[in-house]
Amino acid sequence: MIDPVSSPGPAASGSSPGPDGAPATRPSTAAKPAARPAVGWREWVALPELPADPAQAADPLSSPRIKAKVDTGARTSSVHAFDVEIFERDGVDLVRFTLHPRQKSAKRAVLCEAELLGVREVKSSNGHIQERPVILTHAVVCGKRFPLELTLANRDAMGFRMLLGREALRGRFVVDPAQSYLGGRRPKTKR
Repeated sequence: MIDPVSSPGPAASGSSPGPDGAPATRPSTAAKPAARPAVGWREWVALPELPADPAQAADPLSSPRIKAKVDTGARTSSVHAFDVEIFERDGVDLVRFTLHPRQKSAKRAVLCEAELLGVREVKSSNGHIQERPVILTHAVVCGKRFPLELTLANRDAMGFRMLLGREALRGRFVVDPAQSYLGGRRPKTKR
């Protein structure tokens, strides 16, 4: 007796017999996923669209680059923001905020402005539910530019000014938790 599980016949496999009587095999039509670049557990993230000052937005070295913790436990990405103000211009809801891109430093402040995507309830790492403004901008991580939803939150007490959550990573990167800064170190700039 033939075991249909271990030895599928032509009807079970969906293929017709080959010239020698053995089941013919078809090449797989499923495309293999392209190799995705790896990121470490922390990376530098550029946010080139955020500066409200046109001179800062035009100069790629002056756009905010923030040391981010890659956090697969967090669904959404979040950036440190304060002085958050929601307003309307020409019928469009916008949000203006300030961020300190350098960890543990308030020396450099970048005034930012973006279209408001909405306000979302987010459960923080300590379990508290907060309402946070959400924006859609572009990020550059390891040389790859992509759209990114960001919640705005005061992260002064946190170790990193930015979290890169799993929605940002999905389909774009694999995470190597033993590595850091696979996209390179932040270029030195005048403070």
